[in-house]
Amino acid sequence: MKKWSIIAGLLLSIPAFAQTGYEIKVTFKPFKNQFIYLGHYAGKTLPIVDSVKLDANSTGTFKGKKVLPGGIYLVGYPNKQGFFEILLDKQQKFSIVADTATLKKGIQFQNNPDNTIFNGYQLYMTEKGKEINNLRQQLGAATTATDSATINAKLLKTDSSVKAYRENIIKKNPTSFLTTLLQAMREPELPVALQQQRTKADSLAAYRFYKDRFWNGINFWDNRMLQTPFFEDKLDKYFTQLVVPDADSVNKELDWMLGYASVNKEMYKFLLSKFVNRYINQKYMYEDAIFVHLFEKHLAAKKPDWYDDKQYKTITDRAYSMMANIVGTPAADIVLPDSLGVVRSMYADSSLYTIVCFWDPTCGHCKEVLPKLDSMYRAKWKAIGVNIFAVAKETDGTKKDWLGFVNEKNLQNWTHVYYSKEEEKKKIQAGIPGYSQLYDVLTFPTLYLLDKDKRIIAKKLSWEQTDEVLQIKMKAQ
Repeated sequence: MKKWSIIAGLLLSIPAFAQTGYEIKVTFKPFKNQFIYLGHYAGKTLPIVDSVKLDANSTGTFKGKKVLPGGIYLVGYPNKQGFFEILLDKQQKFSIVADTATLKKGIQFQNNPDNTIFNGYQLYMTEKGKEINNLRQQLGAATTATDSATINAKLLKTDSSVKAYRENIIKKNPTSFLTTLLQAMREPELPVALQQQRTKADSLAAYRFYKDRFWNGINFWDNRMLQTPFFEDKLDKYFTQLVVPDADSVNKELDWMLGYASVNKEMYKFLLSKFVNRYINQKYMYEDAIFVHLFEKHLAAKKPDWYDDKQYKTITDRAYSMMANIVGTPAADIVLPDSLGVVRSMYADSSLYTIVCFWDPTCGHCKEVLPKLDSMYRAKWKAIGVNIFAVAKETDGTKKDWLGFVNEKNLQNWTHVYYSKEEEKKKIQAGIPGYSQLYDVLTFPTLYLLDKDKRIIAKKLSWEQTDEVLQIKMKAQ
């Protein structure tokens, strides 16, 4: 990737589609008087963009007034049970002659040399792929070290020939779309000095070398990558295997990619939508800060035109529900009356740890979980300085239901407060976020674990997870 200062110059390398529309004449034997389809790769899906009915001579023409985005496209069989691949880039008016009986021997292209090279590459890779698979089967069946060494040598030789073949295409066709694809698919190769990692420093150096070169050959403003079968998988691999799993590291990567992609609307739309969909429902607690960051930096100022009002509201509501309860930040104070009407503040308690428990006295699951919380509290948590601050949220029940359950289960050592419908209504009418929003309470019970300064250690925990986190904290101390 290049610096921002030279993006304008590099944009000249992206094809400027001077043609008007596309016109792809296809002769596809033996099909007659049947529809064939034109589609493309789009992540895990294969959307169809056009169809045409072949005539009695097995010929039809895909035709449209607008130029199609560059990428790897698919010509699909009438029954949609098979397809062959073609490239679309600058030249979108050409002819194809194919026959299912001879597809393995090649496809003829007229007025499109890039596809001729591409088809030759596919045939070569199919042949080498069979050769490699055969050698791997032989390796699995080898019974002596000598046989294994011989087969491994053949595998290395075949691999070298494949690499040489690809490099020859790149050298001879520097401006072709196939060259762009081959460069984008390259995996970084560790130098010999880093291939044998004996120390932690060696492993770190190898990781940095690989990560720093992972995106070589790919420009995030080139939306042709979206119509390929590998780009989204490469993106997923990067975030899963190479990016440090914490909010600051992920946010830095997101901003870097979206910054470059912002000069191409389609790429920016794809990346931002993918990241929003990934982080709106977090897999790990630290990811709340990632979603809030995405919203504040890339969505809050203006609604992207690809989201409708309902979608944007969902995103906005989720972001505002998370802003006040990001892991590592101070929790909002809760000030509510207890069973005697005395107003209690969560921050008035000086316990080493606080478990905030939002529950509903009419909730069957709450009735099952709260006694388990109390058992853990009595057996382990109280002795290590834990206080349970229980917020009974009035929904369908009453104060009588609340007090009845607390007394029945003898939950006497907790701090109990009652959050009435009237209290929440007053807050909302005054333009003040209610506790349900501040703590993103979507289900009951909802548990938070806070430290002595009331910073959020963890949230949305089960009672078992709460105990696990507390034990980890105690061991660390």
